[in-house]
Amino acid sequence: MDYVSGQAKDFSYSFCLTKDLDLPLNLRISSLEGIREKKTFSATLKDPSLKYTGVQTSDYSVLYVTCQVYADNKPLTIPIRTCYKSFKNHWSWNEWLTIPLKYRDLPVTAHLALTVWDIYGPRKVVPVGGTTFRLFGKYNTLRKGKHKCYLWPGVEADGRENSITPSKVGNKSEMDRLEKLVKRYERNDMAKLEWLDNLAFRQIEKIHKQESSKSKNLYLYIDLPKFDFPVVFSEPDYILPTAINTQSNGNGGLLPSSSASSFSGIGIGSGISGIGGGGTTGISNTGSGLGSSSGLGLGGTGTSGGGGGCGGGGTGGGDPSIIFITDPEIFQDNPVETKHRRLVRSRRNGPLDRDLKPNAKIRDELNEIMKYPPTQSLSSEEKDLLWKFRFYLTRDKKALTKFLKCVEWNDPTEIKQAVELLPQWVDIDLDDALELLGNNFQNRAVRRYAVSQLRKADDEELLLYLLQLVQALKFEKISNNKSSSHESSLAEFLIERGVKNPILGNYFHWYLMVECDDNDKSDGKMYAKVDFQYQHAMIEAPSGHQRRDILRRQGELVAAVSSISNEIRSMKDTRLKKIEKIRSIISDPKNGLLQFPPLPLPLDARIQITGIIPEKTGVFKSNLFPLRLTFSVEDGSEYPVIFKAGDDLKQDQLVIQIITLMDKLLRKENLDLKLTPYKVLATGQDHGLVQIITSSTLANVLSEYNGSLLQFLKTHHPEEKAVGTYGVNPTVMDTYVKSCAGYCVITYLLGVGDRHLDNLLLSPDGNLFHVDFGYILGRDPKPFPPPMKLCKEMVEAMGGANSIHYQRFKNYCYIAFNILRKSANLILNLFALMVHANVHDIKIEPDKAVWKVQEKFRLDLTEEEAIKYFQNLINDSVSALFPQVIETIHKFAQYWRR
Repeated sequence: MDYVSGQAKDFSYSFCLTKDLDLPLNLRISSLEGIREKKTFSATLKDPSLKYTGVQTSDYSVLYVTCQVYADNKPLTIPIRTCYKSFKNHWSWNEWLTIPLKYRDLPVTAHLALTVWDIYGPRKVVPVGGTTFRLFGKYNTLRKGKHKCYLWPGVEADGRENSITPSKVGNKSEMDRLEKLVKRYERNDMAKLEWLDNLAFRQIEKIHKQESSKSKNLYLYIDLPKFDFPVVFSEPDYILPTAINTQSNGNGGLLPSSSASSFSGIGIGSGISGIGGGGTTGISNTGSGLGSSSGLGLGGTGTSGGGGGCGGGGTGGGDPSIIFITDPEIFQDNPVETKHRRLVRSRRNGPLDRDLKPNAKIRDELNEIMKYPPTQSLSSEEKDLLWKFRFYLTRDKKALTKFLKCVEWNDPTEIKQAVELLPQWVDIDLDDALELLGNNFQNRAVRRYAVSQLRKADDEELLLYLLQLVQALKFEKISNNKSSSHESSLAEFLIERGVKNPILGNYFHWYLMVECDDNDKSDGKMYAKVDFQYQHAMIEAPSGHQRRDILRRQGELVAAVSSISNEIRSMKDTRLKKIEKIRSIISDPKNGLLQFPPLPLPLDARIQITGIIPEKTGVFKSNLFPLRLTFSVEDGSEYPVIFKAGDDLKQDQLVIQIITLMDKLLRKENLDLKLTPYKVLATGQDHGLVQIITSSTLANVLSEYNGSLLQFLKTHHPEEKAVGTYGVNPTVMDTYVKSCAGYCVITYLLGVGDRHLDNLLLSPDGNLFHVDFGYILGRDPKPFPPPMKLCKEMVEAMGGANSIHYQRFKNYCYIAFNILRKSANLILNLFALMVHANVHDIKIEPDKAVWKVQEKFRLDLTEEEAIKYFQNLINDSVSALFPQVIETIHKFAQYWRR
């Protein structure tokens, strides 16, 4: 109220509730301020490992920060960490971290546990300090902007409610007062005068630099997003399921009308009408009224009380004063009905059901159930139907996984009957066997049966699924005791095949080594046990000692290259100096890298390498400075690779494996799309090898050949007499068109993001392929990404949108899409086995990973509908304007980076 004019005014308050904020939690790790004191010489003598710590070797060592969300003394997320980064004169990350937790899901007690880590020894880290930061401040408002957190030295942040590592301490300095004033200035709470503000800020910077240079306390600076309005904590609204509402016919809409006349009970009325318990009518003047059936109605001072029927009898139905109470368990299984079904199923024994056959209608229902993807749950009625006709279904290989889902695994009788049926079932396909090895099937007999079906696969096919089979060992319940014998049929099978085939055994060993290096100690010990059993079995085989020595030498080679990579990254010199350094290290015969006895390359065990060529070794332009290594091969050829350290290659390894599998599936249907599934092998949690294919990025090609991919192909493979290929060799043009189609379909199905002209490569022979799969399953750092990367330059190289080659391109896309849809279950089962594999984009939302891939296949469409759907995807990708703008921005960014 305006008391001067006497008129009411509207004072609006603008704020946002956390329950309405459907965004992931973000924060920026800005910098670390303060001085780290080096340990004394006497302390180093007591603990020799201290000499490896970064503070002893450099004033600004390589540190990284981990962040984890806690609430109510429990972690809500896995730790997220910053990238490795070399520092020269200041610890400054300026890196945004995305926490896999949305603002709407944050509890009011949420804390950030931030810990800074330093090197302590080989594969060991030690906390520099930790701090616990509360996300919600005064009045339960989400904190924002820049914050200074005190780092408690030598301890890891605990994240607890009563934390021993709080971000704020009692001691206040002059710099703290000034920083508080700066915050007020940024919030526009202070009057601004530009010339005077500039002078003040210069003085503040001087004071900050002086205090930082002499302060023995460490402070971590973080930045939280600034929203347009304050964000206030609010509990999410939980919507109860709606009741089943039928037309009111004297029963108030709670029961079918046919039951109104027979229901008995007590009704309570207020005012004009009431809710009756039984009968159909009730009459009451003041107190109570008797219904014509068996219900008693209690009414107030009105014309009618609660009498007949639920809803006030004949005169009280449909009144707005009636309150409907929703049963929150209305859509849950009725325990009585569930018990009844189990009793009925337990009464059904083999002889009674053995000769049952479905009629035409039931057979159609069963066929529909067989088409369900592996992610779809079965209803109680569907489970009963499968159990009833289980003997009939033994002739259908697609029915076994569905049948096993309908078994009550808590009932010993059903378990016994289900296990006895397994030998009678027709042999199933490998994709169904992979599903039975997932986390949903724990019965050992079922898993043994799945392994027996895997034995039908040859080594080449088994190699396609080996990555997932190693992950499936997590569900085998293998004890960590090394002395115990094999208790896993899958482990025994993989060890047996690995011993027989050295190529398969090479990859099996390295997949196990990566898992041994995982953060989960329990799984790591289990994988170490399996590798120990594998090497023990290998020794007993012919030439087993020699093969074991090969694995040892491979490990030493990877460790040596990893050590060199870390040394190069820690150097503060220019890239040319780094290249000189690595070449001098390799050229030194003492290091044993210049020449050594033939050794199978871990990345490709079919290749026997004999050394590294120094003059063909280099360092790439990148923050992580990956190494380019060229191995000399026993047959006189060369094999170039990239060694990446500080980067997790498990996600790239998974994508390349799926691309290789899809290539096999397409070739099986006589469709060769000229894919280039180069080799990737993770040799640890943060390092690995990548094969180099002779090619150029599309960005470089367009830059060197006047914006024309066609000119690039014509330069390398000209053929002037070729008809309809614009002066390019027809074979090369065919390869280009097919490879474009293949990668468009595959990258769409896998939801590959961050596609730009620097991670699309083109070989002189026309093979176009994608690299760098840091974003999959629909994730993309850029807004509004197209369904697939299909820029106008790629279409122009085919002759334009009206050319015959572009029409062939689209036809190849349609055919490939429908072929891969037929094998959707296999691909979905492979992703399901990778849910617990610590792959970055899967672990963000592990419960949705398989569903995201399934959504891309559009299994609900017919083949004709799928063709129309993919045609629209192509049109949307070609005509998308926003990605072209982003591509231009990316070009400028790359230019200034160089």
